[in-house]
Amino acid sequence: MAKLDISVQEMESERLARFKNLNYSSDGYLDSRIPEHMRNTYNVIGRGVTEDASLTPAITDARDFNLTYVSAEPGKGASLHDHPTVEVFVPMTSNWTIFWGDEGENEIQIEQFDAISVPPGVMRGFRNDGDELGFIMAILGGSDSGYVDWAENIIDKAAATGLALGPDGNAVEIK
Repeated sequence: MAKLDISVQEMESERLARFKNLNYSSDGYLDSRIPEHMRNTYNVIGRGVTEDASLTPAITDARDFNLTYVSAEPGKGASLHDHPTVEVFVPMTSNWTIFWGDEGENEIQIEQFDAISVPPGVMRGFRNDGDELGFIMAILGGSDSGYVDWAENIIDKAAATGLALGPDGNAVEIK
């Protein structure tokens, strides 16, 4: 016997994220306006570490993990950053390169449905190495994934695009 009785209506309204209905942000992170790091972020389950306070997740009940989709054109993706939790990447379309290290000196190319787990404390980034728009899934551990820790040069480059981090950890326009 089931421990929790949940109706189809409750499941559809609270626990289902249909891709066609997802909202996205092109300013989801501090580095999003830097040309080589432009991408769209879709919060599917939980807020993850998104720095756009207006981007709400489709499923808000994020118990012990967060799920985000990211789309990027060829050659684009996230710059070096770190999280206080494990981050798992799974390419949904295209081939992607995951790079890591304080200067991004290490890298591995991963293909559709491969998975790589990057531990906390490791600077990491990713790039679409395909020939067309690609999607990658990012899974973050923890109910509260904390905030992103950016490489210092990225903070400076972001400031040149008009973005900085506010006191609450979200990206804000520099006036």
